[in-house]
Amino acid sequence: MDRIIGIDLGTTFSAVAYMSDEGAQLIPNALGDALTPSVVGIDADGRILVGRSAKELQVTQPDRSIGVFKRYMGTDWKIELGQHSFTPEKLSSLVLKSLKQDAEAHFGEPVQSAVITVPAYFNEHQRKATIRAGEIAGLKVQRILNEPTAAAIAYGWHSADEEKIIVVLDLGGGTFDVSVVELFEGTLEVRASSGETFLGGEDFTSTLAARVLEQHGMVFEQTETRHPQLISRLRQECEQAKRRLSKQEETIIRVPNEKGELSENSRASTVTREQFQKWTNHILNRIEMPIRRALGDAKVKLGDIDELILVGGATRMPIVIERATELFGRSPKSRLNPDEVVALGAAVQAGLFARDKSVEDLVVTDVSPFTLGIATSRELAGELQTNFFMPIINRNTPIPTSRVDRVSTLHANQTSIDVKIYQGEGRKIEDNLFLGEFKASGIPRGAAGQEVDIRFTYDLNGVLEVEATIVATKKRITHVITRHAKGLSASEVTQAVAEMAALKTHPRDEAVNRFLIRRAERLYQELPLTERRILDNMIVGLEEALELRDPAAIESNRTALESFLNHFDTEDHNEETYGDD
Repeated sequence: MDRIIGIDLGTTFSAVAYMSDEGAQLIPNALGDALTPSVVGIDADGRILVGRSAKELQVTQPDRSIGVFKRYMGTDWKIELGQHSFTPEKLSSLVLKSLKQDAEAHFGEPVQSAVITVPAYFNEHQRKATIRAGEIAGLKVQRILNEPTAAAIAYGWHSADEEKIIVVLDLGGGTFDVSVVELFEGTLEVRASSGETFLGGEDFTSTLAARVLEQHGMVFEQTETRHPQLISRLRQECEQAKRRLSKQEETIIRVPNEKGELSENSRASTVTREQFQKWTNHILNRIEMPIRRALGDAKVKLGDIDELILVGGATRMPIVIERATELFGRSPKSRLNPDEVVALGAAVQAGLFARDKSVEDLVVTDVSPFTLGIATSRELAGELQTNFFMPIINRNTPIPTSRVDRVSTLHANQTSIDVKIYQGEGRKIEDNLFLGEFKASGIPRGAAGQEVDIRFTYDLNGVLEVEATIVATKKRITHVITRHAKGLSASEVTQAVAEMAALKTHPRDEAVNRFLIRRAERLYQELPLTERRILDNMIVGLEEALELRDPAAIESNRTALESFLNHFDTEDHNEETYGDD
């Protein structure tokens, strides 16, 4: 069987891992890092940048780079970078392709299959968009795995003989999930999941930036429109300040000028940990409802919980740890790196597919995070109302599953019904997510009440198939949700693969050099005049060496530039990250 890798496709950081004889192992990227920023950019030459190079470009040229696009998966959102238009699927595919190349460099052979993780609370459109992104990147997606489930696997696969109930709180760069997991007799069973897809570390950073601007008489939204470079640089400052506030009681945040430049005379604000906590308390409050819902659906009381696990870079913040301890009455555990644990769990799941001997006794089950159903009609006060939601698969039903319910015609001689499919928890369809619709035709003419069975089949990837069977004739109409799903059709996926292949991407072996140049250009804006001139000469030296393709000159110039950057750059790239899952 082909080698299968596990990928954590995160909002702010992504990672790739595999199963080895020693267990799950992360694969470093070309820069030697375990985590790759989920950022894509296009440089002045029209070449695609992915990862740290793109993140550096984002600070100095925010119009040429983009991150946090995972939040828009499964929607019609698009962005123009350079001369190209990108959807979230295409941007995600570039990150996945970069991780795939890292794996291929590590193994010295092609890699074609992967398990890719998604937030547990990703809906139908978002899951399909993730599968399409994998296909565009040249990967066969063996499984879409919920992120907290992956984390639980990483914690539980080596202790499969234990019996315990685990709660996983997963707060990453852009999403929050909570899952209740039971481990028994070599089985890891997800009892319930809940969460929010627009709640994560990025929200804390944005709030901090908005509050700092407010102290200087500016409004975040207006400033972002007028001076995007100011905001991109300020966000970088606030991200670093957020990390510092996890270790110290107060910190200074510098405010760049309209061009995004920082100097000794830049405006600044002193922010305390207590202030930061007050400013972001409303964000943290949003984790409580999903927690209550998951515990309620799993029928688990606080006293039943054996272990509380924190996952995702944002869980390093003391305010998150304190809130989790307060809610559960126990200290959470983080034995594994919270930024890496999801990728490690995905690797274990990949090992299950590859029939790896070390995980051959582990069985993993998951649940449907949402209720799935159809629109139905009711007669109220003599009037027919057609906006009621009839659940067929209830949320937190173990998957894969297939459930059927029966409906009937409303009128005499009615020969068809419109099956409108929704996802959500609302009593009315307008409060739920519309997934698609199809017509079930061929119902025999007759009195009202002709019966039709509606079957929902939900697979382990969270992909839904709906089947209508006319009871009288046994005629079946099958529909896989694609018609109204946001994103790409099968033919558009093929076209997207061709488009992505046509883009100019930097070879993997150039990644270190391109990253150093982007990092240097970002630092250039922060230095005094004398140091700027020195740095400019060093950048030119490396660029000329790259143009000449002289390995010795490239190595010499790169070493000198790297030494200069390490001396003057105040941003420690080896700090713990506050990224996604």
